[in-house]
Amino acid sequence: MNIQALMQQAQAMQKQVETNVEQAKKDLADKEVQAEAGNGLVKVTMTGRHVVKRLSIDPSLLEDEPDMIEDLIAAAINDAVRQADELSEQTMTNATSGMGLPPGMQGLFS
Repeated sequence: MNIQALMQQAQAMQKQVETNVEQAKKDLADKEVQAEAGNGLVKVTMTGRHVVKRLSIDPSLLEDEPDMIEDLIAAAINDAVRQADELSEQTMTNATSGMGLPPGMQGLFS
């Protein structure tokens, strides 16, 4: 096989991966995950790019101790981050699938 043709093919694949990854990042900014803690007393909505869109605290919770409220908020945010990470990994894997990248290489593009 001609080395020139191989290099052109590699460049075309690289450009396609970059295009797919950019589109995946845009898609992640529009996708949302929702998490909750304390049986729904605290709810968090976050985008796939880790932007918190909404934080909801049940009014009955405000009568409790601040430490518990803070713990529930942290738990809900941490769960939302975990979900957003999973969504991002899945989206990036889909964006780079079929490109012949070795496992784990998708993380280089996020």
